[in-house]
Amino acid sequence: QVQPVESGGGVVHSGGSLRLSCAASGRTFNNYAVAWFRQAPGQEREFVAAINWPGRNTNYADSVKGRFTISRDDAKKTVYLQMNSLKSEDTAVYYCAADMYGLASPNQAEYTYWGQGTQVTVSS
Repeated sequence: QVQPVESGGGVVHSGGSLRLSCAASGRTFNNYAVAWFRQAPGQEREFVAAINWPGRNTNYADSVKGRFTISRDDAKKTVYLQMNSLKSEDTAVYYCAADMYGLASPNQAEYTYWGQGTQVTVSS
């Protein structure tokens, strides 16, 4: 099985950028769709972006379209989330999840393997 491991979170000013990384531990992400979800304090976890394997299809939440970009480098066993023009409402714990043979679904129930999350804080 694959274990996603997130990194790259931190504190950034509004309008700034961050790049999150999700590395595959144990196995590679080959044949896995990988997605990012986030959970803000007091709110339910929500879909952010997903990419299928080998990366021809992507899917984004409306709230991040045009600002976030998901990509994958399977040689490095890593999926990235480039976040630009960050807003205070992007503040959340960001989770990476993997779904074997997935289609980049926004439905978190379809993802089997989850990371521990990385905190992103956007200060206004």
